[in-house]
Formats: sequence, structure tokens, C-alpha cells
Amino acid sequence: MKTRLFTIAFLFISFITQAQSTSDQLQKANSLYKQFKEEEALNVYKQILAADSNNMEALLKCTELSSSIGAKQADKNSKAVYFIAAKEYADKALTINGNSAEANYAQALAYANLSQIETENKKTVEDVRQIKVYADKGMAVNPNHALLNYMEGKWHYELLALNWFKKTALKAFYGNGLAKPDIDSAIYYMEKCRTLEPYFVQNYLDLAKAYNLKDRPTQAIEVLTKMVKLPNRTAADASLKEEGKKMLQGLQ
Repeated sequence: MKTRLFTIAFLFISFITQAQSTSDQLQKANSLYKQFKEEEALNVYKQILAADSNNMEALLKCTELSSSIGAKQADKNSKAVYFIAAKEYADKALTINGNSAEANYAQALAYANLSQIETENKKTVEDVRQIKVYADKGMAVNPNHALLNYMEGKWHYELLALNWFKKTALKAFYGNGLAKPDIDSAIYYMEKCRTLEPYFVQNYLDLAKAYNLKDRPTQAIEVLTKMVKLPNRTAADASLKEEGKKMLQGLQ
């Protein structure tokens, strides 16, 4: 009986110790993330997953950071390494909770990454289709999720900005089965994202591009003017704001 109680007590203490350790590691990783130390933060989140493969916060952050770091790689093969890893983290998050708006956003983001590096046209088209599938699933769970609204708007904008060859491929593979992109929908979702998350720099830049595509330079200028004054909250914000400044100069 004493042995059994000792074992239970030992397991309980081990569980508490592990929980405290995970909490400390999350705090460390989040701190590195806020300091824009993406590689370091990613490594700590990976350590958390090594001990607890079902940690949803770590999975979502690993998806986000792998996407962000991958986007900065000059070499396509290096991009692929990060983007494939991001997809694996998103897959795991969905396995844990398929009804999570955050997990569905992570999966939509992962497919958006893959669509950028895919060389086979049919696979590119499938990636594009899956972006919308998972964005829609996430929106059904939480229509006020800022990043999902951005993803919906981005999807509409990107399809309208596709080159002629890819537009033709989309029609050939899916015909009317794929939602029709619409510039007003792109603007609607990104404006909603701006209301829900007023510090999301990437959304401002893409919203300005959508307004520009619709030939509404006044609105594009207004969005960009606000964008360049925003604080940097991610490692990518500084470069995005520089791009916004150049676009603003071209419109004024």
C-alpha cells in the first residue's frame, strides 16, 4: 500500500514538475518571439514539442515561425525545408483539434506557403484550393478570427493577381467548383481584419494593394499612411513597412 502511494505521489510530483518546466519554456520562447529572435524561439518551441508533442501553443507557433523564417530564405530548397515543416506542425495541430480556428488558420497558412514553391501546376492549384477550404472551416468556427479574415481576403486578392497561365489552369482543373475571386470580397475581409487586429502590418500592405487593384488610390494611400506608423510586432514588420513606404511614394 505504501509503495503504491509512493508511486502515485512520485508521478504527481513529476507531472507538476513537467508542467512547470513547460510553462517556463513557453515563457522563454514567447519572450524570444517578442524580441524578433525567430530561430531561437523556434528552437525552444521545438524543445517543448519534444517533451509534449500535443502542446497546441507550441505547434501553432512552430507553424508561424517556420512560415516566417522560410519566407526569408533566398534558396528555394531552404524555403521548402521550413514550409514542409510548417505543414507538419499544422497537420498535428488539426489532428489534436480539427475544430480549432487557430489550427485551421495554421493549415491555410501552410498551404499558402506550399503554393509559392510548388513547381507542378496541378499541385499548385490544389494548394490554392486548400487555402480556401481551411480558411472557410476556421471561419465557420470563429468568423471574428482576425487572421482567418485576412487569409480569406488574401485568397481573393492573390487569385485576381495570378498570371494568365495559372488562372487558366484553375478553370481547367476545377471549373465552377472553385469559389470565384472577387476584389470587393478581398477588401471586405481585410478591412474586417483591420478592425479586429489594428496592428497587423501585413494586412495593411495587402489591403492597400487590393485598393490599388480596384483603382482606389485614395483609400490605398490612407491605409499605407497608417501602416508606416504602426509599431513593429513581428520580425517581418520592418521590411513590410519599407515596402509600404515605397508603394506610398509611388501613389502620392
